[in-house]
Amino acid sequence: MALLSRKKIVLAKIEATYGTDPTPTGAANAILVRNLNLTPQDSDFVDRNLIRPYLGRSPQIPAGIRAMLEFEVELAGSGAAGTAPGWGVLLRACGCSETVVASTSVTYAPISSSFESATIYFNVDGVFHKITGARGTFSLQMSVKQIPVLKFTLTGIYNAVTDSAAPTPTYTIFQTPLPVTNINTTPFTLHSYAAVMSELTMDLSANIVHRTLVGGSEQVLFTDRQPQGSITVEATTVAAMDWWTRAKNSTTGALSVTHGIVAGNKVTLAAPNLQLTKPTYTDMDGVQMLQMGVNYIPSSSGNDEFSIACT
Repeated sequence: MALLSRKKIVLAKIEATYGTDPTPTGAANAILVRNLNLTPQDSDFVDRNLIRPYLGRSPQIPAGIRAMLEFEVELAGSGAAGTAPGWGVLLRACGCSETVVASTSVTYAPISSSFESATIYFNVDGVFHKITGARGTFSLQMSVKQIPVLKFTLTGIYNAVTDSAAPTPTYTIFQTPLPVTNINTTPFTLHSYAAVMSELTMDLSANIVHRTLVGGSEQVLFTDRQPQGSITVEATTVAAMDWWTRAKNSTTGALSVTHGIVAGNKVTLAAPNLQLTKPTYTDMDGVQMLQMGVNYIPSSSGNDEFSIACT
């Protein structure tokens, strides 16, 4: 029987103990995704290089097998201030803390210890893939007239693939997203300047390592992050804002952008120490724009390069 490509379901739940399946359910842990790509067996191979009296390839032996899952999630709140969004579990598996203020906000920020992990269930038309001990990295993209998204790449421990009926998912916590526009995405400030923005990205650039050392246990480690990205704003006169000198002098400044207009469906990205790099002219609609690289820098206290707050 042919498997239908459209019939896919992703579930994710935080593990209480690393690598131990907490049994996510369709009713409580379904993730509404798009642009989904599963690598069921991402393997390291050892070539045997056998010497034989004839030509031909030697077989390879897998020396390390892990599973990887990539997908996008639309950037929107849960619908209720103080209630974690459906994608919050994924940020927690990507080296972020979750701070909940009842009826007010849920905020995610980077951490440097006590990293959490998740179990991921992936079902494609009755074929069940389980990924335990999953950790990963993510990026955020906001482009004008487009739906803002979080892009996740998760790596975890491979488990045997089985046939299993797909669970029934509940997606009510995933709100209908809004496109990035002047009405839906405001306020926006860059280095304390009310700039006009067309695109913003942030890439956590986390270093994720799969380890299976002798005497140890199989695990996926979160070992570093180097948050970076890009931003495109309307070019200005030097008198209005001297982007050139700020980039030349490695001057840092704050970034803040809020997407969403209704309580419970607002998401704010903030970065207190954003460094601008390589300002370059580009054209958009016959208007001169500046495209710049950005580095998300922590303060002296650390773990504050950025925050993502749902209000």
